[in-house]
Amino acid sequence: MEDHLAALAEAARRTRESAPKITAWGRHLAGVFEAGGRLLACGNGGSAAEAQHLTGELVGRFRHERRPLSAIALHADTSAITAIVNDYGDHEVFARQVQAHGRPGDVLVCLSTSGGSQNVAAAAKAAQELGVTTWALTGPAPNPLAALCDDAVTVEAPTVATVQEMHLVLVHGLCAALDDALGVTA
Repeated sequence: MEDHLAALAEAARRTRESAPKITAWGRHLAGVFEAGGRLLACGNGGSAAEAQHLTGELVGRFRHERRPLSAIALHADTSAITAIVNDYGDHEVFARQVQAHGRPGDVLVCLSTSGGSQNVAAAAKAAQELGVTTWALTGPAPNPLAALCDDAVTVEAPTVATVQEMHLVLVHGLCAALDDALGVTA
């Protein structure tokens, strides 16, 4: 346990330098929502859980009451997922949904602890073809997803667990920055 907490503290120290980027993402996202746009999010396994956590905070609320914001976790529609995997293959599971739901000016948040998830990278490519802004939260750089997206925050950590824990910190930081940019207060 001590080693895990020490690794988490070190990852948090390193990730702190990303605070201005997350604040800028929050400001950008506020403009997207004010213009009627939406956020899409995707990831596999634990990263899917983080994506759904993000969209839950936006559709619900983070700290204070505000209007619901349009946000979709692309792994959450099991009927669409199973149909897409059956007809097109698992590499298209998120890309096809981005093509259905994404509009120019929207944002796609791609989460991957490795940065090598092919289906998440395919979603990012589909988003860019539509004019959707792509942001990645990944593990250590360099990695293909971080290189592919418009912007990325990479977490330097020794384990997948620590990367996922830092992704949750970043998700909450993004929610706080968004609420600040929207002028949401108690």
